[in-house]
Amino acid sequence: MTFEIRREVALPASPDEVWRAIATPEGQAGWFMTVDAAYGDVVEEPPHRLEQRFGTQAVEYVVEAAGGGNAVLRFVHSGIREEDWGDEWETMTGLGWDLYLFTLGEYLRHFAGRPAVYAEAEAPARRDVWQDVLAALGDPREGDRVDTPVGSGVVDVRTGTHLGIRTGSALVRVHDRSLIGMGTAVGHHETGPEDRHALAATWSAWLEAVAQP
Repeated sequence: MTFEIRREVALPASPDEVWRAIATPEGQAGWFMTVDAAYGDVVEEPPHRLEQRFGTQAVEYVVEAAGGGNAVLRFVHSGIREEDWGDEWETMTGLGWDLYLFTLGEYLRHFAGRPAVYAEAEAPARRDVWQDVLAALGDPREGDRVDTPVGSGVVDVRTGTHLGIRTGSALVRVHDRSLIGMGTAVGHHETGPEDRHALAATWSAWLEAVAQP
């Protein structure tokens, strides 16, 4: 079952700044996750093209200069998906990339050049807690200020499946993954002097409390 997901986004940074964000571990942690350099095959043509191959799938980034010191990123995720997934996999994967690429823009806009660490936590699997998570945060809209277990921040994105919060040093992303049979999860992209293990523990404890019946 072949698939191809294409996106094109304008980014508020130079090609060199975009390259550091997409091609270095401390940059990737600011908007995506830390990808092990030994994981899959990598083709690098800095600062314009990066291709990462893993199994039967590949991700390609093409960076071009734009006016005013900005850049345009053309992105393709393609390959073969497992046969036991239906169209919902491609839909959810596309929505996930939309959020990641939006987060890349926010990282470059607010934290460009700052090395990051990435932490993640999953809600208990005993039930779906997406609506409970939203309620615990005050069911906020974009632009609202909210209190989180890691400090206060502003909601920078809100969709039916994602909630994003920007703090003074981090981008926090909450994901509803129920359409692909997975639970709610939090991804925390931290540019301050925080320990990722401590951040993961904080979010895990908070999700555990939210999930209590």
